[in-house]
Amino acid sequence: MAYRDLRDFINTLDKKDELRRIDIEVDPVYEITEISDRTVKAGGPALLFERPKGSRVPVVTNLVGTLKRMCLALEVESLEEIAERVHSFIDMQSPQGFFEKVKMLPKLAEIGSFFPKVVRSGACQEVVRTDDFSLDYFPILKCWPQDGGRFITWPMVITKNPDTGKRNVGCYRMQVFDERSTGMHWQTQKHGADHYRNSRAKNPGGRLEVAVAIGADPATALAGILPVPPDMDEFLFSGFLRRDPVELVPCKTVDLEIPANAEIVLEGYVEIGEMREEGPFGDHTGFYSLEGQYPVFHVQCITHRKEPLYLTTIVGPPPQEDYFMGHAIAGRRHISKFDDCFDSKKLSGAGAQNHERDLVAGARDVHEGDSGGGSRRGPEKFQRDRVEGVVRHRSGARHSICAGAGGYAGSRGAAAGFRF
Repeated sequence: MAYRDLRDFINTLDKKDELRRIDIEVDPVYEITEISDRTVKAGGPALLFERPKGSRVPVVTNLVGTLKRMCLALEVESLEEIAERVHSFIDMQSPQGFFEKVKMLPKLAEIGSFFPKVVRSGACQEVVRTDDFSLDYFPILKCWPQDGGRFITWPMVITKNPDTGKRNVGCYRMQVFDERSTGMHWQTQKHGADHYRNSRAKNPGGRLEVAVAIGADPATALAGILPVPPDMDEFLFSGFLRRDPVELVPCKTVDLEIPANAEIVLEGYVEIGEMREEGPFGDHTGFYSLEGQYPVFHVQCITHRKEPLYLTTIVGPPPQEDYFMGHAIAGRRHISKFDDCFDSKKLSGAGAQNHERDLVAGARDVHEGDSGGGSRRGPEKFQRDRVEGVVRHRSGARHSICAGAGGYAGSRGAAAGFRF
C-alpha cells in the first residue's frame, strides 16, 4: 500500500529503527551537512533534526541513504525488482501487429490506472501565505564554505510547456537570493530550460509560471529525479512506482497543480530575460561548480502544512543519497561499473581532476596545480567545522555520530552555465 505522505514513510522508518531524532539545536549552516555527510558514509539512519537553529521547521536528511531504505521507500524486496519495472516501462515500444497489441493491453491498463488525480484540497494548503512570508522561515541549508549561499536541493520544480500545456517536473537546485527570490538552475538540456525558451519565443517580455513542491511520499518526491521518457508525465510515473495515483491540487496563484500531500509549496514565476549570478555550488563529484547566469524565481505565495517538515538532501563528495537513487534506477548489475566514481578516497589530486573532467558536464579551463588538484581558481577544500553530533534513538538512548573533524581536498570544477 502506497505511503500517504512523507510523514507516513518517516513513521515506518521509526518503527523499523531506521530513523534518529536529533533533539539538540543544530545549525543549518554547515552543521546539519556535516552530521548528515558522516551518517550517509557510515551507512547510518535517516535523520530528523527537531531544532534547527533559527527555525521552527524540522529538517529531514538522509531519507533514502541506504539500499534498505530505498527498498522501503519503493516498497520492494530488492532494487532489481524496481529497476526491471522501470526498464519495462521505459522500453515499451509501439506494438506491431494484432497479437502484439493484444499482449500490450494489460500493461496499458495498468498504466492507465495510475494517472494523476486532481482533488479539491490538500494538506499542502493548510496554511496559505500571500503577504507576510519569507523563505527565511525555512531551515534551508548552506552545505559547504565556498557555496554561493543557501540551496534548496530536493525540490519538485513544476512548469508547463507554453505551446502544448504539457507538465514537467524537475529537480533543479535553487540558490536563495533573498526572502522572496531564488535562482533556477535550468541547464540548457533540461526540460525546464525548454519551457523557458518556448516562453521567451512566444512572449519575450512575459513570465513563466512555476510551482515548487518540497517533501512528499518517496515515490512522488523522486518524480523529478527518475529517468522518465520525454513524453511521459512524471507524476504518472510516480503513480506507476507507488501503484497508486498521485493526488494533485491546484495552486492558489498560478495555473499549475502540485502534490496534495506535499509539506511545502512555493508559487511564483520566472521573468523572461532576467538573469542573475548563481553559485558556486559544492557538487556531486566533490568539486565546486562555478558561478553562472541563471533565471530568477520570484515567490509570490507560500503554502504549507500546519507543522511542515523540510526535506533536503546533501550534495557533495560521494557517496550521497543520489548514489542509492542510481541503484533504484539502474539496478545493481547496471551500476556496478560506476562504483569507483563514488569512492571519495579516490577523488583527490590528479585522480580527482580526471573524474571532474569525466563527470562534470561542460568542464573547461581546468589546469593542474602543483598538487595535481588545482583549477584556474586555485586549489580549495570542502572544509568542515568540527561537529559533535549527538542523536536520540526513539527509545531515548543516545548515540554519537563520528565525532571529529574531516576535510576533502578538491578544486572548483567548471560547469556549463545557462546558455541559449
